[in-house]
Amino acid sequence: IMVNEPDIEHRVLGIDPGTKRMGLAVSDPLGVTAQGLDTYEYTTQEAFMGFLRGLVSRYNIGVVVLGEPRSMSGGEIEGTIRSRELAGLIERELGVEVVLVDERMTSLEAERVLKEAGRIREAGDIDRLAAVLLLQGYLDGLIE
Repeated sequence: IMVNEPDIEHRVLGIDPGTKRMGLAVSDPLGVTAQGLDTYEYTTQEAFMGFLRGLVSRYNIGVVVLGEPRSMSGGEIEGTIRSRELAGLIERELGVEVVLVDERMTSLEAERVLKEAGRIREAGDIDRLAAVLLLQGYLDGLIE
């Protein structure tokens, strides 16, 4: 197994962005698996950036994988622009690389998986699993 990421000391943070909640996941130190973190209840951009700064420091984050919402046909929607603005802000303020990833199916897939398992307890469960699926898809793409 070859990992394309040269610096495996840095972990990868996955964010499934929303207007009310941010689903979060972090890779293991080797960049192989994604684990869900507590969902972040969004209030202000400043508070969220402070929260992210803490995560970047605690987990030694080198790359942030940020979901980029799109319409089902692949076109841009309001969330697409918000994600791009957030990506720029994270790169400028936190100095980490941000990779935007099409997240069209992650929330739907997360909801389907949780419903099948009878495991939806709260709205944050879908956001957390969506972030895990987003990050795991990215991590799987790095391994050849």
